[in-house]
Amino acid sequence: MSSIAVIGADGFVGRELRAAFSAAGHAVTPVARAGYEAARAGAYDVVVNAAMPSARFRAKTDPAWDFTETVAKTESLVSGWTYKRFIQISTVSARCQLDTVYGRHKLAAESLCPPGSLIARLGPMYGPALSKGVLLDMLEGRKVFIDGESRYSFAPVEFCARWIAANLARSGVVEVGSKNTLRLKDVAKHLGAASVFEGPLDHQDIVSPGADFPDSSLVLAHLDAARKKAGA
Repeated sequence: MSSIAVIGADGFVGRELRAAFSAAGHAVTPVARAGYEAARAGAYDVVVNAAMPSARFRAKTDPAWDFTETVAKTESLVSGWTYKRFIQISTVSARCQLDTVYGRHKLAAESLCPPGSLIARLGPMYGPALSKGVLLDMLEGRKVFIDGESRYSFAPVEFCARWIAANLARSGVVEVGSKNTLRLKDVAKHLGAASVFEGPLDHQDIVSPGADFPDSSLVLAHLDAARKKAGA
């Protein structure tokens, strides 16, 4: 059993990590803004940074804010907390979106992680608590500011959290998501969505996916269930 502090424990990924670590028998300290200073006084086997923002548009319009929330706060965790191992919850944007502020800041934050850290780059995810992103835009028929030919490796956030919990001893950069991709316009076609696509091509695939990674087409059943629930 390890003592694990999950920073950003109330977020989309953080909540699933808390559940996955607890299910694996670890002692989990959930850390949100309110209890941050008190939690920082402790010593942990593992500190997990799941608090970096996923606000791509805000990163573009307010790069100083994104630098503070992504790079500066990662440095604060790395240097200001007591731990044996560090896990950074990052994104494939640190590889495939280096032409954006968002992607460059994610990569810069990764470079601050101490030797031996696990850097988990997550692909596009879905789950019951999803509150923003291209899936909801298509589900609700809104305009999508990405080229419809873009291919995404959609994976359940629960799977990504369970993978991290099962691989605490790993180190280095690992991309976690689905083993294949779907075109956004094919997802919209499945939904019968009226969404218009306008923007850059943005492929978000997974490099060297694991044999146990899920199929991206499973997202279609999730969207069907969400649509049915919304219409109930």
